[in-house]
Amino acid sequence: MIRKDLRNIAIIAHVDHGKTTLVDEMLKQGGVYRENQATVDRVMDNNDLERERGITILAKNTAVYYKDVKINIVDTPGHADFSGEVERILKMVNGVLLLVDSFEGTMPQTRFVLQKALELGHKIIVVVNKTDRPDARNHEVVDEVLELLLDLDATEEQLESPVVFCSGRNGVASYSPDVMGENFIPLFDKILEHIPAPEGDDTGDLQMLVSSIDYNDYVGRIAVGRVDRGTVKVNQEITVCDYHNRVAPYRSKVVSIYQFDGLNKVAVDTATVGDIICISGIENVNIGETICSVNNPEPLPFVKISEPTVEMTFAVNNSPFAGREGKFVTSRQIRERLHKELLKDVSLRVKDSDQADAYDVAGRGEMHLSILIETMRREGYELSVSTPRVLYKEIDGVKCEPMEKLYIDVPDDCVGSVMSKMGVRKGELVSMNPVGNRTRLEFSVPARGLFGYKSEFLTDTKGEGVMNSVFDGYKPYMGDIPTRTRGSLVAFETGTACAYGIWNSQERGQMFIDAGVDVYEGMVVGVSPKAGDINVNVCKTKHLTNTRASGSDDALRLIPYKRMSLEESLEFIGDDELVEVTPKNIRIRKRILDNDLRAKDQAKRKKQ
Repeated sequence: MIRKDLRNIAIIAHVDHGKTTLVDEMLKQGGVYRENQATVDRVMDNNDLERERGITILAKNTAVYYKDVKINIVDTPGHADFSGEVERILKMVNGVLLLVDSFEGTMPQTRFVLQKALELGHKIIVVVNKTDRPDARNHEVVDEVLELLLDLDATEEQLESPVVFCSGRNGVASYSPDVMGENFIPLFDKILEHIPAPEGDDTGDLQMLVSSIDYNDYVGRIAVGRVDRGTVKVNQEITVCDYHNRVAPYRSKVVSIYQFDGLNKVAVDTATVGDIICISGIENVNIGETICSVNNPEPLPFVKISEPTVEMTFAVNNSPFAGREGKFVTSRQIRERLHKELLKDVSLRVKDSDQADAYDVAGRGEMHLSILIETMRREGYELSVSTPRVLYKEIDGVKCEPMEKLYIDVPDDCVGSVMSKMGVRKGELVSMNPVGNRTRLEFSVPARGLFGYKSEFLTDTKGEGVMNSVFDGYKPYMGDIPTRTRGSLVAFETGTACAYGIWNSQERGQMFIDAGVDVYEGMVVGVSPKAGDINVNVCKTKHLTNTRASGSDDALRLIPYKRMSLEESLEFIGDDELVEVTPKNIRIRKRILDNDLRAKDQAKRKKQ
């Protein structure tokens, strides 16, 4: 059976190349909205964090109609830390739209997602987006994509992939970079022409691989995937099994079936080969399991997800301010929440730590884990988080560490400072290409060498630099990398910070707090430009006297403080510090809060 009335595609690209904006216009021109309907930008980014940060974190499904053909579209994340989402979503589709920015060209994540699509043998349509940019390099970008396809050992057929030039924001597409189209008809036509229709045996025994999990308070867990073989009906008895035998096969029943239609899910009675559907009623279903017929339980192989490379310790918050703001504060609640996240995120790992009431959580990168922390914080969880650390591997008896391929785009006058910082962090220059008055650098650098570098990089490049990285395998340990060269300003006592105390402390370094903020002994309230920590008394008040002198009562001039975000805090902390995360505040603290005990511990470490 060939489903000529259906196409399944995924849109893959590097972050900020315009995937979600392109989907917006495809929805508008695919007849999903009424003519007078009010719409919002980036409608697929329906999560608060996604809208705030302007990135896609979770893959989303939608569907449009063109010439009586239903086109199922999956919008995927572009950030390398969420590439686990992309890897499993590609199993649901028959082809991909590879989106490339008309100026930036092929970037690290473009390479990663394209490689995964080629491995699965998918048909590819190259979409050069943002062709209306004044600095567009349309012809050069097409050559770059062709070079990338050659580099990734694409087949003859994949090398002949068609190219469409479009402007997602303006909703126009054409087959030539020199002609601005009028609508998306060239893109839709090319999808119907080039992307193969799903095919399979609709009379055979049911097979459906679960590619993602949704959750609803009313119906519980919802399995999302594509029907590979057979037909599924409401109230049908089914068997759930696993290719890797992680769970024993068990029986269940299909309670309801939904298909994607525009931005909605529509209930249907049956679904057949090629349909991307949601099934509710299977209580313990997991990503990677196969829903089969009772007569012939035959599991499908599931793509092996790349291993995590960065780990943090999530622990119960035990600061003096613990329990003031959070709704969920116990180790049991934190553990349950982390294991609930494991059901949706296949590239996450959670295990019990050596410390009491703590868990080691491993992910793809700092951003991957910081998004999880931010989500938990907004849900009312309170916890403390350690500094990120890389996961080493022993390969053939040699200690190896994860490497990153780092792509940097900076103004010409900033190249020197970037090169010197990369040298200290064991980065090796791979290539250096001038692009106008900017330079594009490519480094191979240890993953731990990038911890805390982003804020330094933005300062060195006056905010004009762009950096992107992607995992690049394991290499033998590169040696010690100097950690943070600056010290912390640590609160000397518990109390409320006052203007006079901050005024006395601010000459020691930059402050992280303002007057009126509650602090406790051992809390980090600022950063010192010199190495080594300094204890400061931000709660110190001015002594009152009987004398009145000219100028003694002038207003104190406070230097504006720096409010640290969650990512900045995670980049900043040293091995002896923690980030305290609550629904209302993000604080940095020392592991040992008592000043005397901390001084003894530091002296003991120096002797060792």
